[in-house]
Amino acid sequence: MPPMRRWRALVAVAAAWMMICWYFLSDSNVMVYTGADGGSQWSFGDGPKKQQPGSGKHWSKLPDRNPVPTSLLRTIPTGAPETPIPRIQKSPPAEDTVAKEVRQARLTAVKQSFQHSWNGYKKHAWLSDEVTPLSGKSKDPFGGWAATLVDALDTLWIMGMKEDFREAVLACEQIDFTTTQTTSINVFETTIRYLGGFLAAYELSGQQYPQLLKKAVEVGDLLMCAFDTPNRMPISRWNWEEYVRGATQTAPRQVLVSEIGSSSLEFTKLSQLTGDMRYYDAVQRISDEFEKGQNTTKLPGMWPIVVNAARPAFNEDNAFTLGGMSDSLYEYFPKQYLMLGGALEQPRKLYEGFIDVAKKHLFRRALNPDNIPLLISGDVRVTGTNSDKVVTTPKGQHLTCFVGGMVGIASRIFERPDDLDVAVQITDACVWSYSSTPSGIGPEIWTFAPCGLVSDSQTGEKCKWTDQKWKDAVRQYWRPRNADEIEHETEADKKAADQQITSIIEGRRLPPGFIDIPDKKYILRPEAIESVFIMYRLTGDKQWMEKAWNMFQAIDKHTHTDIAAASLNDVTFSDPTQVDSMESFWLAETLKYFYLVFADWDTVDLDQWVLNTEAHPLRRPDVQS
Repeated sequence: MPPMRRWRALVAVAAAWMMICWYFLSDSNVMVYTGADGGSQWSFGDGPKKQQPGSGKHWSKLPDRNPVPTSLLRTIPTGAPETPIPRIQKSPPAEDTVAKEVRQARLTAVKQSFQHSWNGYKKHAWLSDEVTPLSGKSKDPFGGWAATLVDALDTLWIMGMKEDFREAVLACEQIDFTTTQTTSINVFETTIRYLGGFLAAYELSGQQYPQLLKKAVEVGDLLMCAFDTPNRMPISRWNWEEYVRGATQTAPRQVLVSEIGSSSLEFTKLSQLTGDMRYYDAVQRISDEFEKGQNTTKLPGMWPIVVNAARPAFNEDNAFTLGGMSDSLYEYFPKQYLMLGGALEQPRKLYEGFIDVAKKHLFRRALNPDNIPLLISGDVRVTGTNSDKVVTTPKGQHLTCFVGGMVGIASRIFERPDDLDVAVQITDACVWSYSSTPSGIGPEIWTFAPCGLVSDSQTGEKCKWTDQKWKDAVRQYWRPRNADEIEHETEADKKAADQQITSIIEGRRLPPGFIDIPDKKYILRPEAIESVFIMYRLTGDKQWMEKAWNMFQAIDKHTHTDIAAASLNDVTFSDPTQVDSMESFWLAETLKYFYLVFADWDTVDLDQWVLNTEAHPLRRPDVQS
């Protein structure tokens, strides 16, 4: 080799080696994007905020390795349902001048709380995912793509903060989805926060900001890469680095059922707005698999917490819940029915196929000192040689509080009037979890004293409160006894046991009716007020407004910081310690739902809008505004 060529070859090898070392030793990550000249380039990025408006730099997905031919794409069904979808909302309740003034004052208080947290985010963490409400720093747990900003867009519009909205929309142009510091992208969270956020803001603002739809398409195309598997089932935690390197992708053998089953609303809406059926096809294939597997599980009718997406199969796990890790799967069945204008019966069949199973095996009445009819959705584990033993754990979750709203809406649109009372009792149980604690805020997870099934009489003797019933339940939970031990227990044993139980109740700060609180946190969750809002719109009963106001006052009192709003460590204290965390759903959901309770009745009308699991309103295509 001539000396000059040898020298060039050595330089080229050295340069290549330096690039490889730089990549693997640095914190930066790589994504492919299409530059302004249309050529394929590499972006070596270290987070968001790097793209300047109008730079022309946009992410571009690689060609599918497992493409769906255009002729085989599922398309959005058209036509009207066999029977028109019944109305959801009641007529607005009557309101005199004094009542209106009170309502509007409360509305102002909620808006001021939002403005305070929003301004704290703007000052301390603009274009980052979250602000830390005590230390005033920023953090990026969701890709570093300004999660709080995108999540709060529609709330800004709903609250009439139009200047802030326009400023935020302009800032969205700086969010660069071609680069991220995270290796694994959470497809579920990215869908509900980013894709849902852009779509809702675009529709609520009358489609006058086309850049929002453009950003939604960017996110949609990013997420579609996770569906590029042989069976088109998505990878819930998508490693884009491996994808860019050309690694083979397969759907996971173990995936949380909510993460694989909760994209239908957002992807359907994206297809409705763009006419590109790839998005709808992706989620409809999942729905078809859920329909095929509904009666193959260990608890036929419901799907377990963990499923095998690679096969796919739904009969390998034996744990079932409507709470965390499963929740939004079930929530989306009636909502997808609305999003498709009732033109597809499948979502209704999926809902009606599971709800009676949940009522039988998960829903339990809760013993409480006020003797209010309360229902709480617990957890189930199926055991036995033939999966013939169903064991229900009476454990409530703040996450499960969405069930009241879901059952309420479904009771209307699927004409199941008896289920409205079930929805009321589930929602009241979540309100009770708030009013029972010294802080006035419900815990993350609690165990209750069950006293009957849904079908039991509300005034049955089993659910009539006595202190002894409660203490017996606490004792059996903490010091379980068999029938023989109970029969031969002496008075001295009973006295000693009573002292033990009193010590447990006091030491663990258990409110009457609670037998354990394994997770005492409050992380600014919205699910309880979500169902309260829906119950108010469904019934027009002003008592729900009063319940909401009591909840808001307690939350605002304990979470307010100089910067924004903080999570709480232990709600069983009258003055709980604050935690330096404020997730984006505080602005996207919690304060939005409180605001909607006190807003004018037609603000985000439930007969015109469907709210995704992050409370982003998406317009029903079958209803004219």
